[in-house]
Amino acid sequence: MSLKNVQFTVAAHIAAVLGDHYGEDVTSARLAGSVNAEPTFVRRSVAKLSKAGIVTATRGKHGACRLARPPEEISLLDIYRASEAPATFNIHDYPIQEACPTSRHLKDSMTDVLEDAQSGFEARLAARTLASLVERIRCQEA
Repeated sequence: MSLKNVQFTVAAHIAAVLGDHYGEDVTSARLAGSVNAEPTFVRRSVAKLSKAGIVTATRGKHGACRLARPPEEISLLDIYRASEAPATFNIHDYPIQEACPTSRHLKDSMTDVLEDAQSGFEARLAARTLASLVERIRCQEA
């Protein structure tokens, strides 16, 4: 059974909306509507982006969000790290079966492989900006 974690994609969605409306205030209700997710989940994501210095947010009845810096200066890795999503690749935590050599050694053997894959994933995110994501979305709409 595969578990899906959407923290990063929700954070990227929020940042993309704010990037598309760079320089404007965007309400959390509008963000929640765009993501089509529970407002509390969206607010938690906004709080993480704010803590990381990617978003500024004001609270209250007239509260709103905006990007703290231009989309060209925000990498997708910045957003990924801010989202606090778990690592993309993890080793299972099933108990080791001592009678099986594969079971005894798989976890140690896979650690380097998975760390290398995670590093490659993060390097690709670092090479892409929020601006490039917003532009890609705009091209899809055209």
